[in-house]
Amino acid sequence: MKRSTIDFTQIPDKIYFRIGEVSKLVGVDTHVLRYWETEFSIIKPFRGKSKQRLYRRQDVENLLRIKALLHDQGYTISGAKKLLKSHSRTTGEPGKIPPDTLTQNELPLLQLIKNELQGILTQLGPGKEVGS
Repeated sequence: MKRSTIDFTQIPDKIYFRIGEVSKLVGVDTHVLRYWETEFSIIKPFRGKSKQRLYRRQDVENLLRIKALLHDQGYTISGAKKLLKSHSRTTGEPGKIPPDTLTQNELPLLQLIKNELQGILTQLGPGKEVGS
């Protein structure tokens, strides 16, 4: 499945976001956000006095990751739920989604690590096995 990169720098530095703002940031309609809120327990927008949904930055980041899982990586809703549930069991962090999608800041670091590992394999030469 293809991996996507998520650029969290596009999220303005605010405490709360209204559903219309979140809809534009995530790139889905507001009814999709409301549906995902019912399906994914980690999305819990705050409700102000006016009963309007107010999303925190963490909610927006999680919604971007959910969108990447569903739209870019091809997960079904139930598959994404299972992935999130298994991650919360193993890490004990139910409010965080696993970093299956890469941020813009992680790509250069991963490319550097990949290049270094390829260099080590080249130095080992043909016929050498890793771990011996």
